[in-house]
Amino acid sequence: MLSAQAVPVVRATLPAVGASLNTITERFYQRMFEERPELLRHLFNRANQANGAQREALAGSVAAFATLLVERPDERPDERSDAILSRIAHKHVSLGITADKYALVGRHLLAAIAEVLGDAVTPQTAAAWDEVYWLMANSLIAMEARLYAQASVQDGDVWRQMEIAERHQESPDAVSLVLRRPDARPATAFQPATAFRPGQYVSVRVELPDGGHQIRQYSLSTAPGHKTWRITVKREKSADGTAPDGEVSSWLHAHARPGRTLEVSLPAGDLVLPDADTPLLLASAGIGITPMLSMLDHLALAGSTRPVTVVHADRTPADHVHRDEQAELIDRLPKATLHLWYENNADQHPAPNVSPGRATLDNLTLPKDTTAYLCGPLPFMCAVRGDLLHKGLHPSAVHYEVFGPDLWLGK
Repeated sequence: MLSAQAVPVVRATLPAVGASLNTITERFYQRMFEERPELLRHLFNRANQANGAQREALAGSVAAFATLLVERPDERPDERSDAILSRIAHKHVSLGITADKYALVGRHLLAAIAEVLGDAVTPQTAAAWDEVYWLMANSLIAMEARLYAQASVQDGDVWRQMEIAERHQESPDAVSLVLRRPDARPATAFQPATAFRPGQYVSVRVELPDGGHQIRQYSLSTAPGHKTWRITVKREKSADGTAPDGEVSSWLHAHARPGRTLEVSLPAGDLVLPDADTPLLLASAGIGITPMLSMLDHLALAGSTRPVTVVHADRTPADHVHRDEQAELIDRLPKATLHLWYENNADQHPAPNVSPGRATLDNLTLPKDTTAYLCGPLPFMCAVRGDLLHKGLHPSAVHYEVFGPDLWLGK
């Protein structure tokens, strides 16, 4: 909990810090990369640094956490901020982050606050924000330690070699890669404490032509229990041609072939399907279909009779990856329904469940005890979440996944 002396200081300075957070986080990353350039080269996403998305996400998470602290300072922060911290902790574990990195981050973040705000940062202000940072950091350190322990690995020991067993072109811009252990043992042997849970992801680390290593996250798109894992990689392209194409996705499309090995992390992610019999909504757009496929495969293998409403939106039927597989899995679930939207060429896939344009939940009836899982571009998830809340779902029943910086926190 935030100390009594820090509460009024943080409350009074939060507007000023919040208004300058994007500038503060920009200066923070500049400082840290000047001292440790290898972090940008081998750990941080260079594209998200270039376009500012990582700075915006960090600013949003700090502001959200600080706001929670001053609203009810007598409560433990991790009891009220699981949605913020859990997502960050899982991402850190998938990257192999260890506790020693937090001192480095804290030193540069607090120095950046002092540089940007200048004389407004008194010793009392600096001490109060140092307290905010370490409350957040220690909560994350504890969460990450538990996740490493649950996986029965040493902190940071998450990287394993996986061999590409199969490659399939799923659409003009997406390929699926089936991954197996080089020794042919089941993939779950990497994580002896538990198999991955439906909806989780892995990180993939590749060495690029300039010698730098870059890491990206990809959902596991089949159910746990198979001997192999599968990921589906969409080639990320600049929307307007002003930014470079995705470094890792482009490399994988060009070089990932059967027989090649990849560095892959242990599974992580908190968008997971719980054991229950309540109704589900699985809503996805584009490549966001992948964690939903894992959930559907798991439900089908378990012979589930849960009511499941599946919503998927895509640009065209040709861009809809794993379309036939999705339909087959839904056919195996007696209480599942599928609703598709295509922005263009919907008439090329005529069916009663296909609609033109952008996805909407207007005509869907959902029980009030529905649990919803969302994955796709941020505008899609924001729109669907808004529809769900309008239909009476509690915010705690709506879960989502993003694979870049979590910009939702700034919304």
